[in-house]
Amino acid sequence: MGPTLLRLALPMVVGIAAVLFFNLVDTFWVGQLGAMELAAMGFTFPVVMVVTNLTIGLSIGSTAVIAASLGEGDPEAPRRLTTDALLFALLIVAAVCAVGVATIDPLFRALGADAETLPLIREYMEPWYLGVGLLVIPMVGNGAIRATGDTLTPSLVMIAAGLTNAGLDPLLIFGWGPFPALGLRGAAYATLGSYGISFVACGWLLVRREHLLSFHRPTAAAIAASWRRILRIGLPAAGTNLLTPLAAGAITRLVAQHGPQAVAAYGAGVRVEGLAMMGVYALTAALTPFVGQNHGAGQVDRIRETLRFNVKAAAVWGLAAAAVLALVADPLARLLNEDPAIVRTTRLFLWIVPASYIPYGIALLVAAMYNAMEKPLKATFLAALRLIALAVPLAWLGSQLFGIPGLFAGIAAANTVMGITAALVVRRDLVAHRV
Repeated sequence: MGPTLLRLALPMVVGIAAVLFFNLVDTFWVGQLGAMELAAMGFTFPVVMVVTNLTIGLSIGSTAVIAASLGEGDPEAPRRLTTDALLFALLIVAAVCAVGVATIDPLFRALGADAETLPLIREYMEPWYLGVGLLVIPMVGNGAIRATGDTLTPSLVMIAAGLTNAGLDPLLIFGWGPFPALGLRGAAYATLGSYGISFVACGWLLVRREHLLSFHRPTAAAIAASWRRILRIGLPAAGTNLLTPLAAGAITRLVAQHGPQAVAAYGAGVRVEGLAMMGVYALTAALTPFVGQNHGAGQVDRIRETLRFNVKAAAVWGLAAAAVLALVADPLARLLNEDPAIVRTTRLFLWIVPASYIPYGIALLVAAMYNAMEKPLKATFLAALRLIALAVPLAWLGSQLFGIPGLFAGIAAANTVMGITAALVVRRDLVAHRV
């Protein structure tokens, strides 16, 4: 069981590491523009994550139902589900982005942006909104490919995208060679370039290699049936994922009360956190198709064994990540930006929040298992507990009592309570044979 999961997870570690590392490269290059540009990038984080997590939620629903249909042995169902999932995701993201372009200024004012950072935010978000549709097919399509048990190919696509982003960043931000210097707008175009590479590669794989797209005109009833099946998991999963950026937006507003340098540091810390947690993210990505296929085949004992192995692996990874970040917090913060206030606050984030990575990782894995088992409301409950009931209130309380260190401690406390709760809930379900 363990070797099979590691075989699925290890390619995802590499792919996720590539994307997250090159996101960190984004932060590095933007940081060279100045503290205000880095602060503007920090403000964009929760809004970018709203669209990204909406797509991820739809991808989770698609992966789970496609994996289950593969386990059931129906050759046509996976093609129909993949095609309909891509169509639905494109429609949803197009609508969200149309609203986003029209509401940039009032939305970011609500997040705490001032007159100095708003023009910089607009430089980044306008091109990003207009091109983010390129993200949809890679997100949902890679989920469909993972549902077949192939985690290597999606990782290679992610690596190619990450390399593209890293290569374009300095060229477009600073105008190296024949390219114009576009500043923050150049960072957005570099990101869109990486999305474009993923779009082309994933589209080719779905059509030519995996044969997971159906070109037969379906009836409206067939599309509606696919969407209902996907949304039964995808809608709660998308709602669950949307809680993360919504809470991040609320926390960003709390951080903004401590100045733009604090927002820049928080944004940098969150990007480092993504890289530090890549092993757990890879385990959740491997867990979904594995559990989904076994769920479709009725192999409940294998699902229980899988969860136990993943929880142990997440604990080891979380401990190692926290230890490494504690050691490198200071030089890493200085590498990302030289402003003393930003360095000091980034260092505090990397010392305080990672202490909660073990319970946080366990909670993420438990939520992924519930989604794959087509029990998404339990995953939603865990996310709502951490983000709405705990993270925002505790971050506010910590900020009021102890400033920025207290705010970060509130986030860590929320992660810890969520992890303990997730372990207790899944243990109860295992004992009661509900899983």
